[in-house]
Amino acid sequence: MAEQTMRARVPGEKIWWFPNVLTYGRIVAVPVLAALLIYGGITARWVAVAIYVAAAITDFFDGYLARLWKQQSALGRMLDPIADKVLVSVVLLVLAADGILVGGSMWAAIIITAREVLVSGLREFLMELRVSVPVTKIAKWKTTVQLISIGFLIAGPAGDALVPIITYAGIVLLWIAAALTLYTGYDYFRAGLRHVVDEE
Repeated sequence: MAEQTMRARVPGEKIWWFPNVLTYGRIVAVPVLAALLIYGGITARWVAVAIYVAAAITDFFDGYLARLWKQQSALGRMLDPIADKVLVSVVLLVLAADGILVGGSMWAAIIITAREVLVSGLREFLMELRVSVPVTKIAKWKTTVQLISIGFLIAGPAGDALVPIITYAGIVLLWIAAALTLYTGYDYFRAGLRHVVDEE
């Protein structure tokens, strides 16, 4: 009886495993970042940068600690990519509304956002087939460049007041991330379409 009670409590306990709590924090950070960028001034941008950096760090540590402490869970595997994509997509949307991304640079944001949505759909389809697509080194580089570029763009005018090329550097890095996004997206879809054809 006691063993049955312990087993029944395990799923609930997994919800509060520290790696999952880090992922929750990243999700909660999204509306806070949006509010700071939309309604705040120069000081608010620096606060937003600090929160964004903390969120980006948790993106590494939630998976690392889950593996290290053997606290991997279905909930974590589901929420982690969702948190990443929501963070990137919402911040890019707010940066566009804020006037940081204008004209041609909007296309870089569109490419990145569209790829995130399409790859999410593809992964969901492949999960039904019990097929996993490994993350390549180029995909990891894409994520790194993308995170740095968005950090620079969040700093925006506040960063330009210290180093005049911060926003420009962020836009250049965003285009590099967009180019890598196209390449890695093609890789994912090539692998995915092979399984689609096999299913047909």
